[in-house]
Amino acid sequence: RFSFQKWGGTESVVFNLARELEHGGVKSRIYCTDMLSAPGVENHEFVEVHRFRYLFPWVGLSKAAREQLILKGGSPLSLGLFFALLREKKTSLIHTHVQHRLGGMARTAARLKGIPYVVSLHGGHYTLPTEQKEKMIEPFRGKMEWGKLFGALLGARRVLADADAIICVGKSEYDEVKLRHPDEAVFHVPNGVDIERFSGADGDAFRRAHGFGPTEKIVLCVSRIDYQKNQLGLVRAFAAFSERHPDHRLVLIGPVTVESYRDELLAEIERRGLGSRTTLLEGLRPEDPLLAGAYRAAEMFVLPSVHEPFGIVVLEAWAAGVPVIASRVGGIPGFATDRENLLMIEPGNDDELAERMDELAGSAATRAELSRKAFGEAAAHYDWAKIADRYLEIYELVLKNDER
Repeated sequence: RFSFQKWGGTESVVFNLARELEHGGVKSRIYCTDMLSAPGVENHEFVEVHRFRYLFPWVGLSKAAREQLILKGGSPLSLGLFFALLREKKTSLIHTHVQHRLGGMARTAARLKGIPYVVSLHGGHYTLPTEQKEKMIEPFRGKMEWGKLFGALLGARRVLADADAIICVGKSEYDEVKLRHPDEAVFHVPNGVDIERFSGADGDAFRRAHGFGPTEKIVLCVSRIDYQKNQLGLVRAFAAFSERHPDHRLVLIGPVTVESYRDELLAEIERRGLGSRTTLLEGLRPEDPLLAGAYRAAEMFVLPSVHEPFGIVVLEAWAAGVPVIASRVGGIPGFATDRENLLMIEPGNDDELAERMDELAGSAATRAELSRKAFGEAAAHYDWAKIADRYLEIYELVLKNDER
């Protein structure tokens, strides 16, 4: 899917990459299903988004199960998308950001058109914890999957094996893919950030829009409202932290991808008496200036995830000059260093999280030093223009190899 209402890390990568390539003279079109949107073509900042009808190929899915798959992602079937790929003119290369059936469509379309394709792994293909995987398959557990035939015809199980290049955004996943696919061309290309947008955002505008006073200090978390992101752990840690720091407020921003988890989160906030100290914003559109402004308004940014393929929001906080606390999990240790450009905690350790929040709240010098080093790291290595150049190098290498 590619929805501005339910924006996540993958959507951010796909859109920003297409936009930066456009600036460099490379035309990209985004092909996706019409999940949470309408079918048709939309132009957004000169990037074309083509959306196609889809279905989930399981027998007996309930309405609730379909809604869960839409929010969390499933393995849909979209023949309209496949045939549109085949009709697309003057295509040099296909870049798929999904696997399974849709990835199989990209693979088969590329083969029929006689062009190369590359695949990006945005985390979780080999590194998703078993507990998280079980939760993701719950909507269709025990249902008959009639779409397996299409998966076999499209080579869904060979999307990685047949790719001309595999690109991993996280270092831990890159290491795993290199181990499992030693003969493939595998690259590690991290996510990027729009430095100018976040560094120049208006934090006061966010404060005014949501009624925060000038002396109130904000602890911010921007992330999908989802069990993988562990906002529940942050609420528990904040409950202890706020007893010692009553002038702080907790702000949670993110689209809801697991509604039952959102309900559990709200119940925990009320149970701990934090209703007046917590603001939950169920997603801001990615282009909304108040989203970048939220970072600039914050005293600290916290990402308490139990599973995090990369952590693009850490880069956004770095670009905004906000000190970060994040879990030592997934792709984060691949680009961040504890006590160099952020503070790390063990995932799920609420007491340690509260202690690190105490540390940042109590030391302006620590906040300033972490922010200074983090901003320098983001500006030097993670601006989207630099990241897009790395993708372009891979494309050119793949196209050159295809000519031989």
